[in-house]
Amino acid sequence: MVRVVEWIVARYVAFLRAVNVGNRRVAMATARDVLAGLGYTDVSSYVNSGNLLFNAGGKAADLETAIRSAMEERFGFEVTTFVRTAEQVRELVGYRPFGDLAPGHTHFALLPLTRLTAAAKRAVEAMSNERDEVVVHGRDVHWLIRAKSTETTLGPKQWRDALPDNPTTARNMTMLTKLAERL
Repeated sequence: MVRVVEWIVARYVAFLRAVNVGNRRVAMATARDVLAGLGYTDVSSYVNSGNLLFNAGGKAADLETAIRSAMEERFGFEVTTFVRTAEQVRELVGYRPFGDLAPGHTHFALLPLTRLTAAAKRAVEAMSNERDEVVVHGRDVHWLIRAKSTETTLGPKQWRDALPDNPTTARNMTMLTKLAERL
C-alpha cells in the first residue's frame, strides 16, 4: 500500500541569520527569487534584514533545510535559516513575559526548531543580569534590554557560550510586530 501525504499550504516566515552585515550581502529581491524557485508562492520580504514571508506545504524543518541549502548555493556562504508559521510568529509577539513595554526594549532570539535541553535553558536564562533579562519560551527567547540596545551586555560571544551548538538570530519587538501584521 502506498501512503500519500498531502501537505496543507500554510503561511511561513523564514528568518535569515546574519545577512546584510559585513560581506554577507543578500539582496532581498534575489532571496525572494530563491524561494520562488523552490516552488513557494506569495513570496515577499520585510525590511532588508532577512525576513521572508511565503506560502508552502510541508514541515517547517524541511522548509528550513531546503531554504538554507538553496540560499547557500546562491550566495556562496552559510545562511542559517529559522522558519516559523504565521501562527507561531503571532504567538511570539503576543507572549509578553515582561508586560507591556516600549517596543524598542524587547527583542527575540530565535532558536533552531528543536527545543532546548533543560541545561541549555538554564544556561540561557543564567545570562540575565541588571541590564538584560532573558526568558525561554518554547524554542524562542524573549529578551528585555533595560537600556538602549547598544548597551546590552549580551553580545554574540555570550550567546555562543550559552548555546554552543545552537545558532540564534535576533529581532526586535517593533520589527516583529509589523511583520506579524503583514501575515
